[in-house]
Amino acid sequence: MKPSKPAETQTATLAEIAREAGVSAPTVSKVLNGRADVAPATRTRVEELLRAHGYRRRRAEASRSPLIDLVFHELESAWALEVIRGVENVARAAGLSVVLSESAGRLTPGRTWADQVAARRPHGVVLVLSGLDEPQRALLTSRSIPFVVMDPAGDPGPDVPSIGATNWQGGLAATRHLLELGHTRIGAISGPSRMMCSRARIDGYRAALETAGLPADPSLVAAGDFHHDSGYRLGLELLGRPDRPTAVFAGNDLQALGLYEAARELGLRIPEDLSVVGFDDLPVARWVGPPLTTVRQPLTEMAEAAARLVLELGAEREERATRVELATSLVVRSSTDVSPALRR
Repeated sequence: MKPSKPAETQTATLAEIAREAGVSAPTVSKVLNGRADVAPATRTRVEELLRAHGYRRRRAEASRSPLIDLVFHELESAWALEVIRGVENVARAAGLSVVLSESAGRLTPGRTWADQVAARRPHGVVLVLSGLDEPQRALLTSRSIPFVVMDPAGDPGPDVPSIGATNWQGGLAATRHLLELGHTRIGAISGPSRMMCSRARIDGYRAALETAGLPADPSLVAAGDFHHDSGYRLGLELLGRPDRPTAVFAGNDLQALGLYEAARELGLRIPEDLSVVGFDDLPVARWVGPPLTTVRQPLTEMAEAAARLVLELGAEREERATRVELATSLVVRSSTDVSPALRR
């Protein structure tokens, strides 16, 4: 039996949804509360009706546990630590704890994760370089569990609150800095092409070259995965060429560190023979030798903004879509110098 009115205008009581689903009102309540003792087929039927009717629990009746769920697509680097620190800062001030999850490299968590979150009923969910599919969004929305995406991997859509950084501007600033030092063969090691932040950084790199009247050479751009090993492996390829670049923009600091290792192995000195710019400004960027010139992405502040936004959304009766971008900035240290051609 289909709803008699459009989903966006129809309201329904639990009793009406239960009657339409052919189950009892307590069973519908169990589905809403994320209880496990409901048959999968029944749960699916009830959730479809809840979505069709646009039903969601009123915030006043949705009791919450004192938690913020923080979800990473990967949880294995200093980058993640900066994000955790930011969410923890806001959670601690609000008297909340943080639950960490990892989606094992997938850009959306698995279905069991959504069920677990619905059962926990946290104050909100912050997803980092991840997103939600439509059923997961509908499930959290029906439980009045707000969510915010930080540094979204793809376009989150106009109705999904998100926090990001000015990645294009960062890529532009990094490449302009190298151009101002006289470099004309500038390579780049990007992150995964499926990630919006990675594409934006490389677009900024290309824009800087084109503005300077230099065509972007596709052979000087290598696609990495934001890990140290790819910076090392692709660095060996770029720097082993007879017409190697004299400068490289790495899509993040970890890849820049891999590039450092490749340069050492090939007997190239930084910055005398090769200038390197990273992206993120992780603490390690200040400690390596030479200290890394990089684009600062305010990771801790981004995470704090995401956590504050998810709590603000949870305190409101109406959802609001918000996209916030925090500014990046170039931090010049000792890994960049004038082009070797200008020192001859």
